[in-house]
Amino acid sequence: MTATATQTPPPAAPRAAGGKGGRTRLSVPVILLIVAAAIIVVSAVRAIAGADDVTSSGQIAGALTGAVPIALAGLGGLWSERAGVVNIGLEGMMILGTFFGAWAGWSLNPWMGVLAGVLGGMAGGLLHAIVTVTFGVDQIIAGVAINILAAGVTAYLAKRIFNVGKAATEGGTPKQSPPIEDIKSFTVPGLSHWLSTLEKHHWFLISDLAGIVGGLVTNISSLTLLAVVLFVATFFVLWRTSFGLRLRSCGENPVAAESLGVNVYLYKYVAVTVSGGLAGLGGVFLAIGTHFYLEGQTSGRGYIGLAAMIFGNWRPGGLAMGAGLFGYADSLQLRSGSDSVHALLLLLAVLLLAMAIWKYVRKAYVSAGFALGFAVLLAVWYATTDTVADEIVQASPYVATLLVMGLSAQRLRMPKADGLPYRKGQGG
Repeated sequence: MTATATQTPPPAAPRAAGGKGGRTRLSVPVILLIVAAAIIVVSAVRAIAGADDVTSSGQIAGALTGAVPIALAGLGGLWSERAGVVNIGLEGMMILGTFFGAWAGWSLNPWMGVLAGVLGGMAGGLLHAIVTVTFGVDQIIAGVAINILAAGVTAYLAKRIFNVGKAATEGGTPKQSPPIEDIKSFTVPGLSHWLSTLEKHHWFLISDLAGIVGGLVTNISSLTLLAVVLFVATFFVLWRTSFGLRLRSCGENPVAAESLGVNVYLYKYVAVTVSGGLAGLGGVFLAIGTHFYLEGQTSGRGYIGLAAMIFGNWRPGGLAMGAGLFGYADSLQLRSGSDSVHALLLLLAVLLLAMAIWKYVRKAYVSAGFALGFAVLLAVWYATTDTVADEIVQASPYVATLLVMGLSAQRLRMPKADGLPYRKGQGG
């Protein structure tokens, strides 16, 4: 035989079922089945615990209100980190959004407040981009510095603007703005009233569905609709356009991106500035939703948004789920206090039990064991008590969110170059 004889190449290794890396991709029917199962579980918990507010339209509307600012902050973090820049400064950018949004909303009109808040957040994002992308300052340190700077600057400006002259006579104080007009909201006529009627019967599943849908079609803020549009737009831009492909390449392998002619600095600047604008919009939502700027009103939501983004595996859909979980728990403790949070113990126990089974099936035995252990503890706590202490009620949104996020955070894949310093031409 000659040395030039050809050989048959080996057959390609078969792909694991479900797609790349053996990771199961959820189809639309599967997602709908999961949603249906979740509604049935929540309905059962509502019936067993006698906590009618668990699925009421008011609770769902409150959950949506609580979730939107966190989701917007997390969406800002997604833009930044997909381009390779960690943005711990989301909290500070939200603070800038609350202040400038309230100032312009009071002195001009709410929509000008939205614009001013977004621009304020973008200014914070641009500052973060300058110090990290251009000067190479450590991204964590820069983000923390922006949070401190934003809190200090807004506290100073509030004293100079809201505590003098016309602002003071209209209710302004060193820590609070005068009242802001509300922004337009929408209700689906006819449907909202019919669903409200069904909800009042407290029928198993039917009334629960009516309450959930009713909360989504009654008095929905224009900013909530805008947030939904931004989520859809983010997915389309980052995953369906050449611009998004180039931006994500900067977070995966900036050296390779540069070799293909991508202006890595420009894309990082755009991503981090957009990130600040989205966080600023989340801050505006808080200010307009409460009709005031109030010092400290972000209450760490920028950090929770960052955690929700990580929980969502740097994807918009998962991020929305994480933000929704916090919003739901937060609304529950604000609206109903101890009774509904007591019912939340049972709901979390069931959720963690389902998670334990899922982890066991996927052979993640350690995570399954932890989830099962927490599920048993919560079930025993629910069965042996009738109420929950006020301190636990107030902390329940943070505890519930971090518990579920921590136990479900497996096989996360951050962008490969996320947080790594980059200098032009370093690949040469």
